[in-house]
Amino acid sequence: MRSLVMYKPGDLRLEDRPIPEYGPDEVLVRVAACGVCGSDIPRMLTKGAHRMPIICGHEFSGRIAKLGSNVKGFVEGELVAIPPLIPCRKCDQCLTTNYSRCKNYSYIGSRRDGAYAEYVNVPIGNLLKAPQTLDARAVAMTDPASIALHAIWKAPMTAGKRGAVVGCGPIGLFAIQWLRMLGATEVAAIDVSERKLELAREAGATHTFLSDDASAAGFGADLVIEGAGVPSTINLAVRMAGPGGHVVFIGIPTRDITLDLATFGHLLRQESSLHGSWNSFGAPFPGPQWTVALDKLASGELRWEFIISHELDLSELAGMFERIKAGGEFFSKIMVHPTPTT
Repeated sequence: MRSLVMYKPGDLRLEDRPIPEYGPDEVLVRVAACGVCGSDIPRMLTKGAHRMPIICGHEFSGRIAKLGSNVKGFVEGELVAIPPLIPCRKCDQCLTTNYSRCKNYSYIGSRRDGAYAEYVNVPIGNLLKAPQTLDARAVAMTDPASIALHAIWKAPMTAGKRGAVVGCGPIGLFAIQWLRMLGATEVAAIDVSERKLELAREAGATHTFLSDDASAAGFGADLVIEGAGVPSTINLAVRMAGPGGHVVFIGIPTRDITLDLATFGHLLRQESSLHGSWNSFGAPFPGPQWTVALDKLASGELRWEFIISHELDLSELAGMFERIKAGGEFFSKIMVHPTPTT
């Protein structure tokens, strides 16, 4: 099978690899579509993975090619979504159904081979049935959509409240849509890119600000979702919270974060609550974050196609990472097709 293998950050090679073996409690999935997650950009270019060489890629959908001998309830050819976290199901966090906090997890695409390849072996516990007529690209978007929903559920959001999203990547664009669905009458979107703010307006944002617009800090949101993970946006997100507001952090920093004196003063005086949000999983695994997201993608209530900026064959992906590293090119969700679209 064709595979994009990372030997070290920046050393990405398109290779022919053997189709992976699968055990009695696994299936072999033929990958239909795989999104490039924002976390894969530093992983592939600078940070590396837990083991290398490795095939990355974890936002994917596919069709079951082969069934392990113990697998029941699925059939060959069936379209599935694949939650990439493989929880140990034994640690105290798993036993209290906090699977996102599992202490001994594996992860498709960062700790074991993933979906920048034609085939992946997947444990039966990581299969989620998808509507068979749904576009495979939409099914692959369940991961970022569920991450946004998991974050929003960290804090109350009811009809009539104000929301804000800092960082309008794909997860941020889903967060805007979820906030509006949950009844937010106003949602502010903040980004460094005017083109991303255009997408934010399409997602339903009622107010948009460039990141250097000082007036954004006075918006006074009840719930702020921070999805960029850089010092300036983290400080801005805290200052955007209104009295008693909540700020939920999804963005993954790549360097130390300092809260400015003015930011910390705002946090104290407004009695804001800060929340971390990691992954997207609940009970029964993978949780309602995944099942609700997949349902809303299937119904069309959660829009996804406008988020995709690039569609690539697997052979083009290494070059795309080089273009990202060089900078200057606009992108939103990059969707990769290791095999023909299914």
